[in-house]
Amino acid sequence: MVNWWWVRHGPTGRRDMNGWTDVPADLSDIPQLDRLADFLPAEAAIVSSDLVRAVATADALQRGRARLPHERGLREIHFGTWEAKTFDAVDAQDPQLARLYWESPGDVRPPGGESWNDLSRRVDRVVDWLTGEEGDIIAVSHFGPILSQVMRARACTPAEVLAETIAPLSVTRLAWDGTRWTAELVNHLP
Repeated sequence: MVNWWWVRHGPTGRRDMNGWTDVPADLSDIPQLDRLADFLPAEAAIVSSDLVRAVATADALQRGRARLPHERGLREIHFGTWEAKTFDAVDAQDPQLARLYWESPGDVRPPGGESWNDLSRRVDRVVDWLTGEEGDIIAVSHFGPILSQVMRARACTPAEVLAETIAPLSVTRLAWDGTRWTAELVNHLP
C-alpha cells in the first residue's frame, strides 16, 4: 500500500489566475503549520512543486523528513495568456472561451496554456513514476494537481471534481493498493 499525502501550499492572498505565476505563500500561521506537520507521517519523504509557494510550504513541513528534488510536473495548471489575470478580465477578453473552459473542463485550453486533461496527464506521469510498492509520500502542490488525483481515485469527470474545495494547508490522502487508487481523505484541515 502506498499513501500519497497531498498538501496544498499556504495561502497566497491572490484572487487571480495563479498557475505558473511564481508568488509566495503566507506561512505566518505557525500553529496551523505545526498541526499539519504533526498530522503527516514522520517517515514519509516529501516532494513539492518547484514553484516558490509550494517549496516554502514543504520547507516548513520537512522537519527531518527526507526531501526529494522539487518536481516541475507537480505545478499548478498553466493558464497561458490568462496568467495573473482576474476571472473578470479573462471573461471580458474572451467570454465564450472562458465560459467553455469552466463549464466543459477537459480539452479546452486558454491561449498558450494547458487544458484540464493536459494537467491530469502531466501529474499522473509524476505520480506513477514516484509511486513504489509501499510507503508514504507527502506532496506539496496546488489545487489543480491535487484535484486531478482525486478525479483519478474517484474515476469521476473533471466537472464533478472541480466542484470540490481544496483549502490552503489542507491534506488529501490517496491510497494505491497495487491495482487501484482510492480517496481516503479530501480537504482535511488538521
